[in-house]
Amino acid sequence: MARRTNSSPTGGSPGPRNRTPQPLPRRRRTFGDFVKAFGALVALLVLLVGVPGALVVAVGWPLPDGAPSLDWLQQEITVGTFIRVLTVIVWLAWAQFTACVLVEMKAALSGVGLPNRVPGAGASQLLARQLVAALLLVGAAAASFTPGLSQLGQSPDGARQGSVATAQQTPGGLFAQQQERSAAEAAAAVAEQAADATAQAASRADAGASARYGDTKYYRIQPPEGRHHDSLWEIAQRHLGDGRRYKEIYELNKDRTQPDGSKLSEASLIRPGWIMEMPGDAHGGELVEMPEAKPGVPEQVRHQIQDYSRTGHQAQGDQRQAGGEQGGRGEQGAQNGRSGRGDQDTAQFRVPQQRAGGDADGQREHADDTSADSRHGEGAPAAFDGSGFGLPEALVGAPLLAAGLLGALGRRRRQALWQSALGAVGGRRGMEPPVPTGSAADAQDALLVGADPEGVRRLDLSLRGLAASLAAESRPLPTVYAAWLGGNGDLHLQLAQPAGKPPAPWQLGQDQTFWMLARADAERCEETDTAAPYPGLVSLGTMDDSRLLLNLEAVPGIVSLGGSPADRAGVFASVAAELATNGWSDRMTITLVGFGEDLTPLAPNRLRHLDGIEALVETMEAETRQRRGALGAAGHDSVLTGRTGPAQHTRWAPHLVLLSVEPSPADALRLAELAADAGRLGIGYLVGTESGELPGAAWEMEITGEGKLLAPLLGLELDAQMLPAAQQQAVVELFVEADPEGGPDDPTDSPPFLVDISEQGRPAVYARLVGPYEIIGLDTPDGERSPLLHEALALLLLHREGVHPRVLSSALWPRGVTEDVRDALVERLRGWLGTDPDGTARLAADATGRLTLAKSVVSDLDVLRSLYHEATQGKGVDSRVVRGRLLTDALVLVRGPLLADRPEGRYGWLTHEIVDAQLPLLVADIGLALSSFHLEKDRAEKAIEALNASMNSAPADERLWNELLRATHATGDEDRVKRLAADLVARSGARGLPPRTEALLDELLPTWRSGTAAVG
Repeated sequence: MARRTNSSPTGGSPGPRNRTPQPLPRRRRTFGDFVKAFGALVALLVLLVGVPGALVVAVGWPLPDGAPSLDWLQQEITVGTFIRVLTVIVWLAWAQFTACVLVEMKAALSGVGLPNRVPGAGASQLLARQLVAALLLVGAAAASFTPGLSQLGQSPDGARQGSVATAQQTPGGLFAQQQERSAAEAAAAVAEQAADATAQAASRADAGASARYGDTKYYRIQPPEGRHHDSLWEIAQRHLGDGRRYKEIYELNKDRTQPDGSKLSEASLIRPGWIMEMPGDAHGGELVEMPEAKPGVPEQVRHQIQDYSRTGHQAQGDQRQAGGEQGGRGEQGAQNGRSGRGDQDTAQFRVPQQRAGGDADGQREHADDTSADSRHGEGAPAAFDGSGFGLPEALVGAPLLAAGLLGALGRRRRQALWQSALGAVGGRRGMEPPVPTGSAADAQDALLVGADPEGVRRLDLSLRGLAASLAAESRPLPTVYAAWLGGNGDLHLQLAQPAGKPPAPWQLGQDQTFWMLARADAERCEETDTAAPYPGLVSLGTMDDSRLLLNLEAVPGIVSLGGSPADRAGVFASVAAELATNGWSDRMTITLVGFGEDLTPLAPNRLRHLDGIEALVETMEAETRQRRGALGAAGHDSVLTGRTGPAQHTRWAPHLVLLSVEPSPADALRLAELAADAGRLGIGYLVGTESGELPGAAWEMEITGEGKLLAPLLGLELDAQMLPAAQQQAVVELFVEADPEGGPDDPTDSPPFLVDISEQGRPAVYARLVGPYEIIGLDTPDGERSPLLHEALALLLLHREGVHPRVLSSALWPRGVTEDVRDALVERLRGWLGTDPDGTARLAADATGRLTLAKSVVSDLDVLRSLYHEATQGKGVDSRVVRGRLLTDALVLVRGPLLADRPEGRYGWLTHEIVDAQLPLLVADIGLALSSFHLEKDRAEKAIEALNASMNSAPADERLWNELLRATHATGDEDRVKRLAADLVARSGARGLPPRTEALLDELLPTWRSGTAAVG
């Protein structure tokens, strides 16, 4: 990416190494200076001598001659009394001003540091400072003053490039310019004194002392210029030749007290005016040698340099404040190529400070598994090292992305199941979806290991709750540039500018631009009927155990991403996949250009692909016009205010553009024009670049070959979240296989696991999962470990294809566990299950390392599937008697929902499964088949009995109700049909009956509409 460098005017190499600061040329005194000095003298004489003299002559002594008494309170207030009170006030003001003059005069004549502040004398001390400065302007001490009357209407003379006291101009009006010019002259004078003292000290120091201190240099952090802010990366780039050496500067200056009294604690948080010690090989014209690093330097000079640094810092703070008052919102300032106050307040992204004594939910469990059971519970996803078992770490290390993909995949598979259930008879209804293999299986396991659905849920509820609370207080949503998820589960929102005190339970973070919600408060958030306030948040990576989510739609312009094409593709794929499947947004449009055509199966309703930049520009021009008009018609200034209004659920959804190829300069300018107002319209742009420079880019980022996402000007160095091409292809394969529109399933498909249902196939271990959990054939383990072993066995029984060890451990310990605890559990489970008569262990590992159960370990769900398969595709096809017996036996096995009595807080991994949708469909299929079997022989009552039994497990299945109508009609009892129709109408409520049910009632009971009303 493009980096700013300081070069010579001729474009040559950096200037020579300077051992002393370069003084500015001395300015000659003019006639105007003497006139201003004379005027200041007259003003001081009038204020210091004339005012008290006038008071003495005109009023006299204003205070009473005697001691105060209660009689005074009863006396009438006359004009004379009022004048005396005012006289006392004037005397106090004169005394305060006189003190200010004395303080300013002392500081000016001594030449040491800033003058002390007189309490409550802000304006008086400023006036005194200006008058004293003008009075002494013709003297030698004038150069050490902060802004005064002497600088009005003048500009600094001479070149200032070589001075360490360079003052950068920022917009802020006349007063800010005065501050800058005067601070530059003061800095020059102090630097000149420091240079003289340094030269004297160097001439007196011996060779041993010189060798001891070496060539250590110092650099002063420069003030911001427009959107450009000084950073350790750029300092290292300019003066050490490599930006990555910023860590050396950080280590040299960590926890050192700076001139303003603060300390450097984070590499991304530096302030103008700080003095940075540099490595010995630093070079460049902006470096100086700090006098305090040399022996023999007078103490007075060292204090002057510190005071100079502090003065510069304060001056630039005044400039920044004045500039903020002049500038507008960050989005408006971006149109002119610079940011306003909002952009300055969040010039750098900072990792939020973690709360002391925070919970350790994100940490691994203790290695001792004897108490692991008591620590089981919800929390952050498991954290493991990358050794062994070969799962793609890109997915394991992306908990929010993995949770979104896993949730979308589950919805896709459920949709496929329902469409299959409503399809042709004889299809693969109620059976397992296709079992992924190879890289797709590894990708699915990685999603199961890495997903943090609870984290997604907390984030979603927290943001919606914040929007609801602000709407209740009639406050607008603040512009949020980023969200940080801390390692302890706290949520920090980094605002574009201060927005006051947040609503409870939110609280201010480390400063006014951070709002923080503790994890404990987030877990208490409840569902609210509020639109998602910040759907454009997307994960970029982690820094210092905190995960950064950038709000793409709030950026005041284009975000550019540099780096190699392969590395950029990984970031773009990750961003697209998370935006398409995340759980904290309602609706959005994601336009992909230059990549991602194969990603559309992830979310066909959100993702769209355009062929080229020309089509993109044409589309976005139309959308920008439309959104501007819609906002104006609705009376909103931005989409944030629209999202809290009555139309929050139908309008103002974000449109995020991901352009992976670098546009031409002309196209880049057109995009920059469109993006200038994008933050207000809810449109975000992420654009790739190979050259590192993109016209109109508000924020610049770069992805390195080592997986680091760098944005030095924003203070970011993240471990990037990426979705490499191999994992991207594997994830897409999972979605394609689950696509319900992909074509009918092969009617000959078999379930993944069939058991021998004959007498000879009696299992050694039989687990009853459909209903209350029971195990037959095994001794009950001791009480402390029994729940954990039962849960592990249930997971293995529901996945006969095998369970990855990391999937098993992440399911049992969502907050993480060490490998020795996991391995100990597996060994204990293996010992509990035992071996078959031939000595084969009932728990083994296949060639891929996945844990599998022997065929002698069976569940009632396995038997249920096998009975239905045998009845509909096996022996029951040719034998009606066998079919009826098998279907009846299958329905008897259904004792309730899956794992009906599971303990609260356990079996959280079931949320990732689709068995809750498979089992009701399978039971409904069995009931329908058995009903059809009975109706063939006109046994309507038997059919009704079978259907009612199935409805206990699948009460919402429309097919069962329709078949129950047919069976009831077959009894010939019309009143019974009317009562059933009335029951169906009552159950359907305001939604009404499904179309197929209405059509069936029209056929069986033409008068049902009036008849049901009469029955009701």
